[in-house]
Amino acid sequence: MNEARQPGITCQLRVRYHETDAMGIVHHANYLHWFEVGRTEYLRAVGMTYRSLEEQGIASPVIGIRSRYHHPARYDDPIELETWVQAYNGVRLTMGYAVRCAGRLLCSGRSEHAFTDQGRAVAPKRSLPSVHAILSACALADLPLADKADRA
Repeated sequence: MNEARQPGITCQLRVRYHETDAMGIVHHANYLHWFEVGRTEYLRAVGMTYRSLEEQGIASPVIGIRSRYHHPARYDDPIELETWVQAYNGVRLTMGYAVRCAGRLLCSGRSEHAFTDQGRAVAPKRSLPSVHAILSACALADLPLADKADRA
């Protein structure tokens, strides 16, 4: 991972027709799918893909998630999904998300994750030193975004 990287990552998406409901707006559940896209791409950007973790027997199950809907997205809207490490304490990871269209905040959220190794709960700080090192560096690099999200 490049220590001098910018905080967080941004993914470009476009609202697909099947993601909308009868009112022509994005169904609320789809934001959670987008959060997963952001989380997956974030890990890839810092050199730690879900696939490589799973091949080592490591999983990071979601143990909590929340979202706040500010404005609707509609079919074919270009979406920017910003993802960052909101918090990491060596045991639990909290990711932060902001979904925007043309700079307007549509949805914000967080997901909390635990870690398992071969199906057994573990603390990365003690059991997964390489994962811990990456997430600790990410939490430090993403602090400006985490602080901004806490104030929102």
